[in-house]
Amino acid sequence: MKRKVIIVSDGDQIAKKAVEHVAHFVGGRCISSSAGNPTPLNGKKIAEMIFSTPHDPVLVMIDDKGECGKGKGENALEYLIHHPLIEILGLVAVASNSNCKEKIEVDYSIDSTGRVISGSVNKDGVPVYVGLSGDAIELLKFKEVPVVIGTGDTGKMNGTDSENIGNPITLKAVKEILIRSGYIVGES
Repeated sequence: MKRKVIIVSDGDQIAKKAVEHVAHFVGGRCISSSAGNPTPLNGKKIAEMIFSTPHDPVLVMIDDKGECGKGKGENALEYLIHHPLIEILGLVAVASNSNCKEKIEVDYSIDSTGRVISGSVNKDGVPVYVGLSGDAIELLKFKEVPVVIGTGDTGKMNGTDSENIGNPITLKAVKEILIRSGYIVGES
């Protein structure tokens, strides 16, 4: 049976705490050592850690430290996508103030108020109409990822995704992926 994985395209220390919290809340596991700016592990090592976790869903962080183009995070994701025993349920695409000129349209976004919207958001979780900008742009080109949910900066968004209030935006994005992928049935 394939392991069920959700990717979060952020890996700083605040994002790490948020993703760990969200994984616990949804009954999943987080590969904490995948956090880093940039991602410190290659895809093979992350896959080994995924297989060592006791159950799904497994949340993995991928980060390229603001660099444009295909970097360590995208290389790790590419390995995971093509692994025959891993199923990527979806990607939480985190907006940033990257210098990357290319913008990508996401399937949906969660804005800073927790609304599911059809467009993109910026780093603060405010709706924008120019597509999502971030250092994980190359991640969004992988057609094998079935659901891509955009959010502002994980664990931040001017306090609306703070750890003090349970990281509600990141939590909602992960729940949306779990529901839209068919992993769980329920309301978001």
